[in-house]
Amino acid sequence: MDLGLSGKKAVITGATKGIGRSVAETLLAEGVSVAICARDAAGVEAAVEEMSALGNVFGASVDAADGDAVEAWVASAAEQLGGIDIYVHNTSGKPARKIENWINNFNIDLMAMVRGVGAASEALSEGGAAVISIGTTATAEHFASGSNSYSAFKSAVTNWTLGQAQVLGAKGVRCNVVSPGPIFVEGGDWNMIKDNMTEFYEATEKVHPQGRLGTVQDVANVVAFLASDAARHVNGVNVTVDGGFLKRIDF
Repeated sequence: MDLGLSGKKAVITGATKGIGRSVAETLLAEGVSVAICARDAAGVEAAVEEMSALGNVFGASVDAADGDAVEAWVASAAEQLGGIDIYVHNTSGKPARKIENWINNFNIDLMAMVRGVGAASEALSEGGAAVISIGTTATAEHFASGSNSYSAFKSAVTNWTLGQAQVLGAKGVRCNVVSPGPIFVEGGDWNMIKDNMTEFYEATEKVHPQGRLGTVQDVANVVAFLASDAARHVNGVNVTVDGGFLKRIDF
């Protein structure tokens, strides 16, 4: 699909695999120049090499828990790209229960977003830009295992992003959230569940209205739409991408 994104410049955090990788590939296919980061240097190098056939992409190893490093990378990416039209926040820590892990995930999930967007604000404030954070439907319902750091900090990211729709919206920057439901990622959590908890996986598919889990491309397509001028009047929304898995009603 041609969303009129050709020539745009995007910064994507946590983009060497899974949803972030699919978002990067989708934007590259639309003619967007892309800067990516992730913690694993070898993973970043491999991802950049593999995606370079799709377009202009470069990356760097960044520990999202280090706010100074995030700010420095965003500033460098803005300079290399010649500005930022699209900012996608996708970094997230694994669910944690120990206090020290909560603190680490606070930095990875929330503060990396706050400091990253802050570092990008000057480039973004030139107008017509989009900030998109990847949320989760886990913020909308409780699970048998109880709350953990993942859903708690994703809730904070969602709240902060939608609040920025009012702050940055005045500068022409739209801020939205994309919240996936169960998404199958090769090597990801649902892949592990499928291999080791087959009955639970099959039961989840059975109660899903579409009879399947979502794909990373399902999510990336929505991100690309929100990043485009086709969504120029969409600001301050949380878009659920779960194929109808949640049973809630939003008015």
